[in-house]
Amino acid sequence: MIQNLLGLLNTFIEKYLYWFDIPKFNRIDFVEIIIIALLVYNILVWVKNTRAWVLLRGIIIIILFCLIAAVFQMNTILWIVARTINMAVIAVVIVFQPELRRALESLGRKNFLTSIFNFDTQKDQVRFSDKTVAEITKASFEMAKVKTGALIVVEQNMMLTEYERTGIMLDSLVSSQLLINIFEHNTPLHDGAIIVRGDRIVSATCYLPLSDNMGLSKDLGTRHRAAVGISEVTDALVVVVSEETGNVSVAISGKLFRNLDAENLKRKLGFIQKHSIDTDKFRLWRRRQKHVQKTDETSGK
Repeated sequence: MIQNLLGLLNTFIEKYLYWFDIPKFNRIDFVEIIIIALLVYNILVWVKNTRAWVLLRGIIIIILFCLIAAVFQMNTILWIVARTINMAVIAVVIVFQPELRRALESLGRKNFLTSIFNFDTQKDQVRFSDKTVAEITKASFEMAKVKTGALIVVEQNMMLTEYERTGIMLDSLVSSQLLINIFEHNTPLHDGAIIVRGDRIVSATCYLPLSDNMGLSKDLGTRHRAAVGISEVTDALVVVVSEETGNVSVAISGKLFRNLDAENLKRKLGFIQKHSIDTDKFRLWRRRQKHVQKTDETSGK
């Protein structure tokens, strides 16, 4: 089909645009154009969704200023630009370092890479038992009733060893009683996050990176920003219990989903038992859940 399309395009060019020097397209050129278009589109989407968008506008202004200098033969300015261009490239890499790191980490978590290189060794394995799901859910809403703040990081494919080392090693089975005791006020382990790997709590009082996402609500505190922050740089699912409101929320892939009930939390934890959640899968799954809920409400009426 592609070959026929290219043939029609070349025929049109030869017949009607013979006066215009247009290079002939072959199959490889067509594929290259598609790849470059997709690459440029994804880069623009990535830039627009980060603070890099503001920095990029500043760079565009500088480039326009350089073009004006070139048009009006401002040789001194052009000489300065020529001498500083190498340092400018290095400076851009340094300024964009957090965004570039997140972009590369996001690229590494894409499904097409895991399917090609088979990085996902846990794809067909159950990460934790139904009992762990029930215990985390029970503990979260028991703590929510008395407004005890909690931060529970559930590991998926990416190992959280570097964050695990910032806390106190536990290696204990997950139970609602233990979770409640850990986050109880004025106890040695209540400050910070816990990390759950499989059916075990591997570490407590862990320090997590805070998100610098300006789109987060101003009424969210450090605990929620830490939840979003760790979900931005890893594929972990994070359960947050608010100390101020008692609401239970979930952070995944840099997105925060607030005010969940026990059934919703249990479904989300149940989903990642066998699946790796990224933002796209999570949104698709949520749309399906909303559709099922609307269908049930309509049937009930």
